[in-house]
Order: sequence, then structure tokens, then C-alpha cells
Amino acid sequence: MPWFSLEAFRGFTRYIYILQTKPGRERVKQRVQQPGAEVSAGGRAPAGREELHAAVGPGTEAAEGNRGCALRVPGNCSGLLPPGAARFICKENIVRKEPVQINSLVVIEAMSEKELPGLLILDIGGTYGVQENIVALLKKHFCLITMKEFLENKKEMSKKIQSVFVSECRPTVDQELLESLPNLKVIGNSGVGVDHLNLKMISNFGVKVTNTPHAVADSTADIGMALMLASARRLVEGSQIAISPHTKYFAVDWLGVEVTRATLGIIGMGRIGYKVAQRARAFEMKILYHNRKQRRKEEEQAVGAHYCEKMEDLLQQSDFVMLVVNLTPENHKMIGKKELGLMKPTATLINIGRGALIDQDALVEALQNNVIRAAALDVTYPEPLPRDHPLLKLNNIIITPHIGTATVQAIQMMAEEAIANMLAVLNGQPIPSEVFPK
Repeated sequence: MPWFSLEAFRGFTRYIYILQTKPGRERVKQRVQQPGAEVSAGGRAPAGREELHAAVGPGTEAAEGNRGCALRVPGNCSGLLPPGAARFICKENIVRKEPVQINSLVVIEAMSEKELPGLLILDIGGTYGVQENIVALLKKHFCLITMKEFLENKKEMSKKIQSVFVSECRPTVDQELLESLPNLKVIGNSGVGVDHLNLKMISNFGVKVTNTPHAVADSTADIGMALMLASARRLVEGSQIAISPHTKYFAVDWLGVEVTRATLGIIGMGRIGYKVAQRARAFEMKILYHNRKQRRKEEEQAVGAHYCEKMEDLLQQSDFVMLVVNLTPENHKMIGKKELGLMKPTATLINIGRGALIDQDALVEALQNNVIRAAALDVTYPEPLPRDHPLLKLNNIIITPHIGTATVQAIQMMAEEAIANMLAVLNGQPIPSEVFPK
């Protein structure tokens, strides 16, 4: 099971229904148990746990009649969420709005179906819309409003919308949209990068911005390793040779380079960068890294990483240089002609951050003139590149269509993390992954 989901997020706040019966029915005590387990009525709570008063109500799987019956928490609420995105109290579809603190599990108001907060999304399905399985997740907690529905009935819809779900940089959040949503409280970005959002402008409207750093780390680190291996061993070029109708033999001098025991320089040692280092350690790679802040010694030792205060030192020593940073005004085109010139002529540049981290004109020149051996990019600017772009004509480059988080598991976890963030904001609870303007 993914480590971050509405069903399983260990160490964080539980998301549980506490149901009550109609007036006159006997109330029973329930114990808080482990995620996914049945909540049994009757008996004493385990040591260190508070007992919660509840009773069998509509929609619960329980036999009526005695204190010994078992009550199963509905599946979509039996797991864990980040701090603050917690529990609901329901009473015959009437909302109890008082927050209750029980053993660090924060009880938040529940909303009946009619009272679900409005969530603006671009569309459902299609080329740019939210996928159907993610729509199902969102509908459990929000009343979904597509951009088309909003534009067709702005007067009514604008008052309902409290959140915007941004997926693949859509919908566009500009001043016009913000001015038309008087009750907007949060923009839940599905993904880590927020360079498509004007954080300062959004903050001026009193709106929070959140992202999903936990959900994307593994899948993005995986694509970084995949690009490094594919480029080192020339897999794309080799595949084309193998399937070409013109191939008569395989040349014995067609060679790649080793990844094992090579030097990897990681620029950006956040969650994703550290995950890359963990994977690279299995290849016995020497790991250098450059970051705004040096990691703790124990973290460095765990992956065998060495800190380079100056990025130039990393560039000069690395066989593979991997960019794993978010795009900011400060690091725009951080890799240009000068930086490429510092790299080994046998080195490979890998980018899994944002396309504009690299001066692409300088990269074209470096690849054409063998200043560096190769490049492997999951990101470019724009995306996709124009079909006549010179990068597309080179044999010593691999370009993938920004698929760092394009896995079934990652997309779902991103949605779940975004939901947790938005619920925390709407209920006035601590926000697990808030992004602040700089």
C-alpha cells in the first residue's frame, strides 16, 4: 500500500466517522484501533487511548441491539491523513461544528452532501481534465464545479467555490479568477512545482497554496535513474538500431558508459534528490551534491553523499549531473554556456526539475560540439518543444514528455495529498504542505 494515502499515512491524523443514533437509542462506547481495523463497541479503551462516545447510525455496518455489536468505519474514512485533515462528526445529517481534541486526533466538522465545499477543476476527462478515478476521490469531499460550469453561471457558482484543484498547471489561476471567487480559501496544487502560480498575488487575496511533495518523490527519483541509465547505455538509440529495417549487423564498437562506481552530482538535495541518492548508492556511485543548505551529517553518511558548497566544484567532478530543483527567478537558466563548459567532455546532464533551469540554446551548442557527452531531459521549455527544435535532431539526447509523476500510484497519491491539504485549510487546521511566497 502506498505510504501516503487517505487509507494509510502512518503517524498522522486519523480520518474517522463518529456516528450517532437517532434520539432515544442507546449510546455505546467505541475504541480507537489501528488503521483499517474494526472499531468495536463496548469494553475499555487501550491504555493511552481516549474513549469516544458513539452509537450505531445509518450507513454503518453493524447489528443493532446490544453493546457488544461491532461497528466498521466506512472504508474511505478508516485510514490516516496528515495533521489537521482529520475526523468527522455526523448526526443524522446534521453537522456538529465544535472541534474536539482527542489524543492528538483532531475532530473536524463534517458536511452533509449538500454542504460539501465547492471545488473548481478544469474539466472531467478529456485531454487536460481530471481523470475519472481522481474525480471519484474528489467527490467524496467536495462538490465539483468545472470551469465550463463556472463560466456559464458565475453569479451562483462563484459563491460556492472555496478551493481550486490545479492539475498539470490547469486551470490557470490569474487575477481575474481570484477576483471572481470571493469565498476562495485554498489552491491545492497536485505536484511539487508551483512556478505556474503567482504566489505573492494569490497571497494578497488571502488564499493559501499547497503542493504535494511527499507523493511525487519516489516516482520522480525513479525517472531520474531511468534517464541516467538509458543515456549511459544509449538505450533509445540502441532500440532504434535493433528494430530498423536497414540494420544488417550490430557494430562491435557501439558502446555506452558505466553507471556503476561513476560520480553522480545532484543539484538540489530535497526529498527527490535524496531519493535519487538512495538509489544511486545501490550502484556504488560516488555522490556529490549542491544545495542551499547542507544536509545533516547522519543523512549524508546514510547515502555516502559529499556536500559541494560551490556548484562549480560539483560540475567539474561529476560523470552525471542531475538537476532536481524547483524553478525560481534565482535559478532560471542556472546551467548555461559557462556551466556546461565546466563539465567533463564525457559527462551527461540530466534534468528532472523544470525545463527553464537550462539555457537550451547553450545546451544545443554543447551537444553539437561535444562539450559534454549527452543529455537526458524529462522537462523542456516549452512542452512539447516545437517539432523543428534543434534538440529534436540530435542523437546524443533523450527527451521524455514530463513523465516524472506519470504513474498510476503517484497520480492517486498526489490527489490524496492535495485533498488532505485542502481539507486542513477549510477546517482551520495545520496545513501539511503549504507553499509560501518568497
